[in-house]
Amino acid sequence: MTQTTRIALQARPKGEPADSDFRIEQAELGQPGEDQALLQTLFLSLDPYMRGRMSDAPSYAAPVQIGQTMVGATVSRVLESPGGQFAPGDVVLGYGGWQSHSVEPVSYLRKVDTSTAPVSTALGVLGMPGFTAYAGLLQIGKPQPGETVVVAAASGPVGSAVGQIAKLRGARAVAIAGGQAKVDYCREIGFDAAVDHRSENFRDDLAAATPDGIDVYFENVGGAVWDAVLPRLNTYARVPLCGLVSVYNATSLPEGPDRSGVLMGTILRKSLTVRGFIQTEFVADHFADFQREMSGWVSSGQVKYREDVVDGLDNTPEAFRGLLAGRNFGKLVVKVSE
Repeated sequence: MTQTTRIALQARPKGEPADSDFRIEQAELGQPGEDQALLQTLFLSLDPYMRGRMSDAPSYAAPVQIGQTMVGATVSRVLESPGGQFAPGDVVLGYGGWQSHSVEPVSYLRKVDTSTAPVSTALGVLGMPGFTAYAGLLQIGKPQPGETVVVAAASGPVGSAVGQIAKLRGARAVAIAGGQAKVDYCREIGFDAAVDHRSENFRDDLAAATPDGIDVYFENVGGAVWDAVLPRLNTYARVPLCGLVSVYNATSLPEGPDRSGVLMGTILRKSLTVRGFIQTEFVADHFADFQREMSGWVSSGQVKYREDVVDGLDNTPEAFRGLLAGRNFGKLVVKVSE
């Protein structure tokens, strides 16, 4: 029997997740069957959606139950594959969660090409975050040459890909990021302009960066960033709504007047398209195109990426808190083993 070190959900967080909401423990894994594989986790992906899975509020996916291993995408090494679908030593993309080892159905696994890019990129620019950017921007945003595309959380794995894909499609890309270092990075990877949402002059800076208004706004943040963007949207603007990380730890509605009337009135008056999405809905029709195009762009240097690697499974809860607070810089992954 193989033992795994796992991080289980101990309690449902109220606000920011605390250490007491998790427990680290040893558990035994059963022997893999003919349609399963025993895996050793190399890298674990940390993503904002995980905060929603810690809650039992209605959502697009079932919540993690108390006592269960926290979910998450993983890049792992195959130790055993009794059915022969994989060879020991193969590197695969799976969904092992917050643990050192896992037993997973082979139908859930995809072999990772170890020759083209670091294997951790299967969790970032060449994986779910990259595909989220690709599908959301191209299928909902539909940027046209010369249009202005603005993206929030632009230094992150989704936002940075959105801006670079927009440029490849001939659009003008504007980044919104938190802090001067992230703003500078966005300019380095090719954004036409970048503004700091933490600046006292954020609204004025955004207006200066979007003199012709905003045609596509890729939303990852919500809150005060959305409030500043809304008046800048042009008639027929498209808003792919990917995430609202600014409110994931919220325990109550924001203070102040109800602004839903302003929002709905603007949507009506400007004929806006605001479309929430989950990337899985586009996989069947567009994932193969994404793999082909994004692999080429990364190999040629047309799309650049940055990773924020945290060492050690036991540091996962603190790293996740940092992710929700914007302390990560690039795609956040936990290095679990060599």
